[in-house]
Amino acid sequence: MTGQVELRPVDEETLHGLLAVAVADAAPGEVMPPVAGPPGWTTERKEAFLAWHRARRPGLAGPLRECTFAIVRDGRIVGSARLARRDSHDDVLETGLWLARSERGRGTGTATLRKLLDEAAAAGVRAVVAETTAGNPAALAALRHNGAKLTTHRNGADVHAELPVDP
Repeated sequence: MTGQVELRPVDEETLHGLLAVAVADAAPGEVMPPVAGPPGWTTERKEAFLAWHRARRPGLAGPLRECTFAIVRDGRIVGSARLARRDSHDDVLETGLWLARSERGRGTGTATLRKLLDEAAAAGVRAVVAETTAGNPAALAALRHNGAKLTTHRNGADVHAELPVDP
């Protein structure tokens, strides 16, 4: 069962808490773009994780047109979520999130997505899109619960979701 879920902008203190959760309870490939080198949470991967989030601090109006949030449930950081503008549609944001393994299956993803839609409404957009796979039932359930229109690509494995944003 989900407790109180909030999105917290990623400042330096929150960022280090987010990294600690990622290292303790997620694989690097689940939480960040690939980094060359041996598997696991190497020093280089940890530094890349920190740099990736720091670069997004200017937010949707910044040069990367993307912002990240720490997902906080009951006062504890449990994952990360993002919103990003894409060049082709200024009135649509892309989203994605990851949760610590121990947090999955508690409804936190569904609640987080609702909070992301609230953030998107504040940004004045009409829709949020997400990409997932047909083999990710938790993501599909969270998307459906929040009113997403799901489109499966021809390969049958990839799913595109579009969620309307209420003003």
